[in-house]
Amino acid sequence: MITIRPLEKSDTLDMADILNALIEEGSTTALTTKVTPDGLWQKAMEGGTKAAWHVAIDDSGLVQGFQWIAPYPSLPPDAADIATFARIGKTGMGIGSKLFEASKAKAKDLGYTWINPNIRSDNISGLRYYSSVGFYDYEKIEAYQLGYGRIVDKTLKRYDLL
Repeated sequence: MITIRPLEKSDTLDMADILNALIEEGSTTALTTKVTPDGLWQKAMEGGTKAAWHVAIDDSGLVQGFQWIAPYPSLPPDAADIATFARIGKTGMGIGSKLFEASKAKAKDLGYTWINPNIRSDNISGLRYYSSVGFYDYEKIEAYQLGYGRIVDKTLKRYDLL
């Protein structure tokens, strides 16, 4: 059973484990530098009252995935950026869909009118996930250079909250 709840500082150790495994694998995230629990907590706090972070917890209390919405400098003020991460081997189990229901409700409460994920175009599971919960493609960024030099395209998707 998966439970969705707002982020607590104690969750950041599991979250760092999830994200660092994805960074090390290198095929789904544009992030290239490993994170720390304190760094994740600081990032969560930077969004202030216009950000929301949710975690997906299993019966043992282990974080299996997490998602955030927050303002982003290249987006208008009525748009939230979103990012979603699931533990390797735990995709396709409904974790992302449950997280999105919580994030979508919070985005409306925060006054956002649409949500934007910025996804590597070679991240097939990420593209499939966002499409499955109702996002549509609206723009491409070509030849984006990752931190370690690799060039990828990125797909921008949109979910309208109105």
